[in-house]
Amino acid sequence: MTRRPFHHESEETRRQDLIAATLDAIAESGLRGATVREIAERAGVTPGLIRHYFVSKELMFQAAYRAVMQTMFETADHAAEDEGTSAVNRLRVFVLANFKAPIIDPRNLSLWATFISQISVDPALAAIHRDGYIAFRDRLQAHIGAALEESGRNLAPGELRYLAIAINGMMDGLWLEGSMAADLFGEGELAHVALASVEKLLGISLAENK
Repeated sequence: MTRRPFHHESEETRRQDLIAATLDAIAESGLRGATVREIAERAGVTPGLIRHYFVSKELMFQAAYRAVMQTMFETADHAAEDEGTSAVNRLRVFVLANFKAPIIDPRNLSLWATFISQISVDPALAAIHRDGYIAFRDRLQAHIGAALEESGRNLAPGELRYLAIAINGMMDGLWLEGSMAADLFGEGELAHVALASVEKLLGISLAENK
């Protein structure tokens, strides 16, 4: 077990430290094995201090799943924002980011799969999953709309939604394959497949503009 140093910093920093320790425990021991005592040991705090931040283990697990979803969404979105050039390039970078660490990663897949197995019996986790999916799809739809508009095409919201659903589903499938069996694919192969598929669906080139 790896213990995280518990920093004497702000309330939010401490809360994030506990979420990180929770994810470590879940990744190694699963939801049942991730007890408050084990999480406290990993974080280097007492179980009583954990209850100051999370009044129940269920709320701590919900925060942990929300963190997993946010990492996958925000990593791609921030990468696209940092690109800061054309809308086509931002869409390109958004897609590519989903096939790089920390998004495409066996640990991320394991955590996601652990939580996803519970959404049919846990309404709170189901709501977090739904919110994360919609946030990602809506951001993807915005990037698609901007890229198409920049290329001289203006589609109705329903058409953009259709494309976002299709592209998100395609990317999810490739992400699963890459996270489960990375050794089956060459470096950058899945990213190339994703970009080529998006180009065909949208009818535009996503070649990098210098």
